[in-house]
Amino acid sequence: MPKAAPFESHTERYEDWFEKYDDAYQSERNALERLVPAAGRGLEIGVGSGRFAGPLGIDVGIDPADAMLEHAQERGVDVVKGVAESLPFRDGAFETALLVTTICFVDDIPRTLAEADRVLSESGSLVIGYIDKDSPVGEIYQETKAENPFYRDATFVTTEELLEALEAAGFTDFEFVQTIYQWIDELDGPEPVEEGYGDGSFVGIKASR
Repeated sequence: MPKAAPFESHTERYEDWFEKYDDAYQSERNALERLVPAAGRGLEIGVGSGRFAGPLGIDVGIDPADAMLEHAQERGVDVVKGVAESLPFRDGAFETALLVTTICFVDDIPRTLAEADRVLSESGSLVIGYIDKDSPVGEIYQETKAENPFYRDATFVTTEELLEALEAAGFTDFEFVQTIYQWIDELDGPEPVEEGYGDGSFVGIKASR
């Protein structure tokens, strides 16, 4: 699984990003806090090092990279090794499924969304956080992706593309938040979180049926 390889071999570089760009990280966390339900069992798909699952109270995290799972476990997350397209959980096992900057790395978006839908309870919610392809940060990431071991193999999506995929997967109700309105090197404190999308580079979607 080539997309997981950089996360195995560059784990410390990944962790260092959150320290260097703490304002961006806090902005993203604040946005997702608006969407992630406080109650119920949660799963983060593509949990990485647990930087989001831990603070957001998500119980279980799945990821293909062992090095990432070690960090996530240290942050109090129950970890499972696996991929988004084939989740080793029973139907309806979770109230929340969370994907943060993961959708651009999966091999099959429709299959990923179908699996997320399968493991959610009838009243459950899917929350996706991502860098919008058409946003200022998204455009810079695409221009420089060849230089970045993490984003080299990433496929960024627009909000419209993701909405189309979500609707095809059976999701009908959507709530949006956005944040990060300038390049991350220029941030001076966490950015505001606003409703909607189209202005902020980081977008959060809460989807339900």
